[in-house]
Amino acid sequence: MSNSFGKTIRLFLVEGNVNGLISAELSNWTGKAFKIPRIKVKEYASREEFRSPGVYILFGKNEKNESAAYIGEGEPVIDRIKEHLIKKDFWNEVIIFVSKDKYLNKASIKFLENKMHSIGNLANRFYIFNTNTPTLSGVSEAEQAELEEFLSNIKLLTSTLGHNIFENIQETLEVNKHTEITFICKNNAGALAYGSPSTEGFIVFDNSTFIKDGQPSLSESIRNEKAKMIIDGILLDNGDTLISTKPYTFNSSSRAAAMILGRSATGPGEWTTDEGITLKKFEAQI
Repeated sequence: MSNSFGKTIRLFLVEGNVNGLISAELSNWTGKAFKIPRIKVKEYASREEFRSPGVYILFGKNEKNESAAYIGEGEPVIDRIKEHLIKKDFWNEVIIFVSKDKYLNKASIKFLENKMHSIGNLANRFYIFNTNTPTLSGVSEAEQAELEEFLSNIKLLTSTLGHNIFENIQETLEVNKHTEITFICKNNAGALAYGSPSTEGFIVFDNSTFIKDGQPSLSESIRNEKAKMIIDGILLDNGDTLISTKPYTFNSSSRAAAMILGRSATGPGEWTTDEGITLKKFEAQI
């Protein structure tokens, strides 16, 4: 059982729908988040909250159609966002974080920008457009403790507003008494993969081996995905097999098993623990 506590998040849809400005707040927190579509930025640029110092994340796609982001700060924050309307074309929405009680200043937003950039790179979920690492400003020990809490809430609200840029893949895995549950998928032709159910589907870990060629039963969709994984360097040639270089999330255990084995497969029956318990039986346990 987790030692964390439940949290109450208040979302307000300013236009009464999800296509406009959305604000997000946590109980007993001085910060506030705003999610704004790019095409709505000018409409809301005059809001008083955006005249404050703050940090922001631009979200969109890169040239490979991968999830991409740019992390920055501004004082006031809206001036930097307006600059990006002219200078950066990749993004389609922005999430802004400000303080309701003028707690944030130049030093604190530089501190947050640096930490957000570091966490985003470490999570490796999004392509980060920042070419340089933001400068880490000096803050007192007490200020750092407060800003680390502020940062924790930024991570939580960013995920709540639809972007897992700061969420390490390990945080999504199936756990039992704080221990990661690992399943194995293999055959006699050289496939040997390790993975785990996650909140996003099924994750196959790095250093897993995949069958190189697929049987006729393998769908065109999976063949195309495997080809893209090879192009992107996620799968490398390993002689008679392919080997994965990083964890990769599939939308289901069956798709993962089919990719690994090179044939049609039913994941709940193919993935087993070291003790031979199938994923199907594991998920049926209460």
